Amino acid sequence: MAVKSYRDLSVWQKSCDLAHNVYSVTGSFPQHELYGIVSQMRRAAVSVPSNIAEGAGRRGTTEYLRFLSIANGSLAELRTLVELARRFGYVATGQAGRLDTDIDEISKMLHGLRAGLEAKQ
Repeated sequence: MAVKSYRDLSVWQKSCDLAHNVYSVTGSFPQHELYGIVSQMRRAAVSVPSNIAEGAGRRGTTEYLRFLSIANGSLAELRTLVELARRFGYVATGQAGRLDTDIDEISKMLHGLRAGLEAKQ
């Protein structure tokens, strides 16, 4: 199937799923963390599909690659926040592990997309 839009990209779809899962998981965090770790986790998670979409909407491969790099950075930030939430006892080890697995998968997909775009340059 030919990719007609960023919405056709599995990495974009999976990163939207990840953002949804992060919102669900953080819904049970303590109220005093609403403007702390909850907000940070949600912003980092939403940043991933947003940057994929924004990069795809820009002119040229160089700009697209830059936005994919930002998306990857947001994944690294989210991974750190998931680990901190686990250490603080806000998220169960199993839930944190599932989020980590999703982050790993999306990171690999982003790497593949970047490699494909770089090969076309």
